[in-house]
Amino acid sequence: MGISKTQIFNSEQNELAIIFKVLSNPARIAILQYISLQNSCICNDIVDEIGLAQPTISQHLKELKSIDLIKGEIEGKKVCYCINLPKWNKIQALLNSFFNTTKSNCC
Repeated sequence: MGISKTQIFNSEQNELAIIFKVLSNPARIAILQYISLQNSCICNDIVDEIGLAQPTISQHLKELKSIDLIKGEIEGKKVCYCINLPKWNKIQALLNSFFNTTKSNCC
């Protein structure tokens, strides 16, 4: 039995791939931009702001939560979302490390 493809890569490579996959959707980028510009948790403004259906927004929020980039708190019947700053900073550091270690290319 062979090894899975992810096992031949180091943990940072696998983590970056997961992050890039989650961030590869423009709706998720728009959601993150909207949430990151707010002074408080966002409860139900996201649907109106982004312009997608509630189930679609919920699916995108689920994907962002899967990598802990956002966190949600239940307030009554609503879930309010905000940026998970420790994870946000960790992802920023990973991306900076990835891009900053790239050497100039001859092409």
